[in-house]
Amino acid sequence: MTAPALTAPHRHGIGLCSGCWDDVGNPRPGLDRRRLLGWLGAGAAFAAGTPLPIRAAFAAGGTDALLLNCMDYRLTDATTRYMGAQQMAGKYDQVVIAGAALGAKNDKFPAWGTTFWDHVQVAIDLHQIHKVVILDHRDCGAYRVILGKDLAADPKEELAVHARQMNAVKADILQKFPKLEVELLLMALDGKVEKVS
Repeated sequence: MTAPALTAPHRHGIGLCSGCWDDVGNPRPGLDRRRLLGWLGAGAAFAAGTPLPIRAAFAAGGTDALLLNCMDYRLTDATTRYMGAQQMAGKYDQVVIAGAALGAKNDKFPAWGTTFWDHVQVAIDLHQIHKVVILDHRDCGAYRVILGKDLAADPKEELAVHARQMNAVKADILQKFPKLEVELLLMALDGKVEKVS
């Protein structure tokens, strides 16, 4: 019997397996084929016998918000820390697009906007979000690439450009999904966040 190698713990419907297969796809010593097939069968029977609303509830889980933020590697940890400090850990979906608000609405890469809107709809359908958090950041390379201007040299202009862009995306969100709240934030490279109006 061969199976794909599994390096992380996984479930068979009942109990947690610490790795049924070795690195080349052979059963680990002590793994009884009948026991494994029994686990798999029991898991399938459980799933098939569980009413659809309960299965959907397990799949959905529900979250509070969808976070739109930039892909910039310098701020991934700061973004996670910020959301945790807002009591949002484990309560938000996340879509990452270069430029965040500018990535979601620009003429140079229009497919990015389509991706954003698809994610908003899926987050509503699956997780019943009630808010979109848009988190742009200062010294954003995507703003340089798309707008052709380095805004970091003038913090006031940088804030104004981000505010205009985020408010344009907010207006589109409220037009398409009037029941959603929208929060606009701008993060500095040191991780400090300011609200944008």
